Amino acid sequence: MSGDVQLELWLHEYKLDALSSVLAEQGTTVAERMNDMLLRLYEEQVPPELQQEVRGRIQSEYASWEEGQTTELDLEQAEDPYTVFHVRENGADRFFMLECSENLLCVANTLQGFLGNRSREPALTAVPKEFYSSKPIGTELYERMLALRMAKPSKVAAVFDLDFDRQELSTIDTGHGWRTYSIRDIFIAVNQTYRSKEKKPGRSLDRFMSSLEGRQRPSAGHISTSEISFAEEISEIDGLLNFYMETNFDVDAVFGTHVCTGENDDTLNVYANYDMASGQVCDELEVDLHRADGCEESVEYRLNAVEKAVLLRKMDAYCQEQTGQTLKDYSAQWMAEEMAPPTQPTM
Repeated sequence: MSGDVQLELWLHEYKLDALSSVLAEQGTTVAERMNDMLLRLYEEQVPPELQQEVRGRIQSEYASWEEGQTTELDLEQAEDPYTVFHVRENGADRFFMLECSENLLCVANTLQGFLGNRSREPALTAVPKEFYSSKPIGTELYERMLALRMAKPSKVAAVFDLDFDRQELSTIDTGHGWRTYSIRDIFIAVNQTYRSKEKKPGRSLDRFMSSLEGRQRPSAGHISTSEISFAEEISEIDGLLNFYMETNFDVDAVFGTHVCTGENDDTLNVYANYDMASGQVCDELEVDLHRADGCEESVEYRLNAVEKAVLLRKMDAYCQEQTGQTLKDYSAQWMAEEMAPPTQPTM
């Protein structure tokens, strides 16, 4: 498979030291800036039709190479933690992993060095090598990694979802679930971090996270604890406990609807279900769209492992609040009552 070619450049060491020092204050490096300038030169000089041809060749080679890679890993026995990436561009998805631990600031720095502060079309196969290793993974293994991130964070140190189509970056906080930010807000936070007057070593990540405070946004596939609240009584339907979810968040951003507007009187009802027999949150939400003209339709929304984990926590807390019992105990009591034989009338 073809790959990147290293170019050799020369600069006096004193000049290089000075330039490196200045760029470090900006949260980037000489190599990152030079790589960005080289990509610009390529885009400016190579005709668009030839760029498209080259992109097609790269993607074709990459697809062939990816098919031959191992997708199964013994996650439980791994000594080092993994960092997992999901990259989406033009509706296409790629999943990668690194056998090391990365944090959000490291990823943000790399992303900014790759994209810069300008608008450009990222090429999926040109995503910097810092975002992947020689081990691409499939969708099934990615889902397993999501679940393991919530259950055993020592095994999966971080998960990053880079969506270039929506210009979003999502990551997983084990206590909160998904956190999603616009890439623009990520870049603003990076710049604020390195412009800060506080230069204490090891505090960059804290400054960065503080700069992101309040910038979180709703996103499809990334429901977090901040979007989950329940109302009304817990009901039982065919072995499922049914929880009515309050829709006090941007449901249009999450479900792709158009109800958060004055242009129509459409409404949305959302329910999450818990399977009492398996002790698991059901794979899909019930999302019922009620049109102003009286028509009704269902909106499909499949939950990923992280969303199911945070929903389970919220369900358990709400069940204790409503019934005084844990979700597990309440389910066991309900199933026991359902299985009990009917009482015989006394004579």
